[in-house]
Amino acid sequence: MRKQWLAHIITLLLITALLGAYAPLQPVSAAPHQDDALVATAWFDLYLYLIQQTEGFTPPVAARTLGYAGVTLYEAVVPGMPGYQSLVGQLNDLTALPQPDPKQRYAWPAVANSALASLARELFSNTVRDNKALIDALEQQLEASLQKKHDAALLTRSAEHGRTLAAAIYAWSMSDGGHKGQLKNFPLDYQPVSGVGFWQATPPKFLRTPMQPYWGDNRPFALQDDNPCEPPPPPVYSEEQGSPFYQQALEVYDTVRQLTPEQRTIALFWADDPGRTVTPPGHSLALATQVLRAEHASLALAAETYAKVGMAVADAFIGCWQTKFKYNVVRPITYIQQVIEPTWNNPNVTDPVTTPPFSEYTSGHSVQSAATATVLAKLFGNAYAITDHTQDQRGFLPRSYASFWAVAQEAALSRLYGGIHYRAAIEAGSAQGRCIGEQVLALRFKK
Repeated sequence: MRKQWLAHIITLLLITALLGAYAPLQPVSAAPHQDDALVATAWFDLYLYLIQQTEGFTPPVAARTLGYAGVTLYEAVVPGMPGYQSLVGQLNDLTALPQPDPKQRYAWPAVANSALASLARELFSNTVRDNKALIDALEQQLEASLQKKHDAALLTRSAEHGRTLAAAIYAWSMSDGGHKGQLKNFPLDYQPVSGVGFWQATPPKFLRTPMQPYWGDNRPFALQDDNPCEPPPPPVYSEEQGSPFYQQALEVYDTVRQLTPEQRTIALFWADDPGRTVTPPGHSLALATQVLRAEHASLALAAETYAKVGMAVADAFIGCWQTKFKYNVVRPITYIQQVIEPTWNNPNVTDPVTTPPFSEYTSGHSVQSAATATVLAKLFGNAYAITDHTQDQRGFLPRSYASFWAVAQEAALSRLYGGIHYRAAIEAGSAQGRCIGEQVLALRFKK
């Protein structure tokens, strides 16, 4: 897997160099609407690789990283986007950012290149040396391609502004509650709620401390206190066979025992386990990248897209984690083994989907997938058809969908097929994600 990713990065660098060699010269005043999205998509490809390859990048941590990367890209190029405006004063606690000198000209791809490289070095500070070398290599290769279009003084000024901007955004990130979250996924000071119906440690590792129990206290990007997108309470816990809680557990039990080959494939395609994949938020960003490449998008469109999707998944994990640790609902595997069948453990899934080590309600996959669908549908249309190649390198066939909402629906249901979630968590999570996505869309990107 690592060799495949390295080959992908090397190919990307070579393509970048060739494009730089043969692209026609552009005036230095070219707006991001006239630049292609190559700098943006190259960097987000590398961010996803680093998420998969760096210790501790669990889904909440990955989502946060992509949120800050999206904002950094957008703020790097928005001064050159007529009709658009900065998010300063709109995002929580973002009161100021360094601005380019209005008397000077800038190469906006160079600003973005420098900013995303600088931010990557900070956010992935614990990654291995080879990965840090990839950050340096991509920055240098993109810089070399830009040297064929722009003079040295312009590029130096642009890179300096990018570094200054990234430093300011990183400083802002340090106060959100998730700083260096990859180093503290399982805080030992947290005491799980105990009692009947509450989350318990699940197999195979039976981790006593749940993952990121304080994540819901983090500062979101767009989510506001007066509209927290809070879902309704889950069904009341009960072991009575006629009760709603028992019936939803029975649905999980029956579904997993009778999985069709298609359902099994869906469960595994969307598992998105950290360390083995780019994680669920990374999957969402990978979908956005595929759309941008299919549309031959401009740098401006890429900046808006990555900012909106990045903030949507970041706020989705904060909102979802608020809910999870408010209700602390027991996982299906625990309930089913205690109440229905002691030996049940996803027996029909060839490569078992492991229950994540945190409470059940709401479904993180459902929240973040719906938030992503909300913003992508607004950007590219409700009926935009897409074929997802995110899992090609893992041996899965690509999957095609009629819309972003079809993607979100399948991603959500995959957790029922994998025995991970009850239907209530899936449906409430999807509604929660739509609400969060709408809050991101309520930000004023245009003047």
